[in-house]
Amino acid sequence: MLKKIKPYMMPLAMTTGAVFHQFFGSLAFLTPYLIFTMLFLTYCKLNFKHLQLSGLHLWLILIQILGSVIVYYILSPWNQVLAQGVMICMLAPTGTAAPVVTGMLKGNVESLTAYSLLSNLSVAIAAPLIFSLLGSYETLPFFDSFLAISRRVFVLLLTPFVLAVILKKISPETTTKIGSFSGLSFYIWSFSLIIVTAKTVEFILQQNSNNYTTEILVAAGALVACIGQFITGKKIGKKYNDTIAGGQSLGQKNTILAIWMAQMFLNPISSIAPGAYVLWQNIFNSYQVWQKRKLL
Repeated sequence: MLKKIKPYMMPLAMTTGAVFHQFFGSLAFLTPYLIFTMLFLTYCKLNFKHLQLSGLHLWLILIQILGSVIVYYILSPWNQVLAQGVMICMLAPTGTAAPVVTGMLKGNVESLTAYSLLSNLSVAIAAPLIFSLLGSYETLPFFDSFLAISRRVFVLLLTPFVLAVILKKISPETTTKIGSFSGLSFYIWSFSLIIVTAKTVEFILQQNSNNYTTEILVAAGALVACIGQFITGKKIGKKYNDTIAGGQSLGQKNTILAIWMAQMFLNPISSIAPGAYVLWQNIFNSYQVWQKRKLL
């Protein structure tokens, strides 16, 4: 039964969140715990000895971190919300489901996994600095703002990794057992998507009609960011004979985390961008998988 529903889980989750937004929106406090669980299950499954970083990963992380800041400063004089939305779509780390899609496309899963870990750890360090510079907590001085954001982001992104490493040292068997349940991440992601969709719908309904143009613009910006990152990742990956992993590493995002960060530290309306990115990246990945199957 679950296998039959799985291909339709994303539209079902988003529809459920939109229709029952009042109920699921009240569960928004669960989002960081769900993200933490997904990351911990993923890290428990990883074999850190097999992960190797390359020049490709360095270029991708530079584009992800520095590119997000550059895009923000280019767009912010024109539209602040659009700038924040596109920025968060670029800054967000690689999605937890990216290795699955990379495997379906016959790409280098180990390369993608190595970048996913690097991406998450880099965002844990860079995001508090970037959000503080943007004045996320305008009532606080820069250093106080940096510490306040760091406490939330560090705990969420670094603690699962540290716990997984410690557990691997203390009890490898337990870590392997926990890692065997990593398939649950998909269903946790689906439940998280219901919650963040509900919260995004609530933000939209609370706005006046003058903001609808901005919301459409932000969703369109997410589409441009999605296509641009997949194409850029593929082009850089091609130079390292790693086209598929390059595209998925840069293009497929942890949108649940991105929505949470946008709602916590930026203008909440900017969370529409990663919300729309969920749709754009899944359409793009579905097309890639369909194309791959046609060639087989």
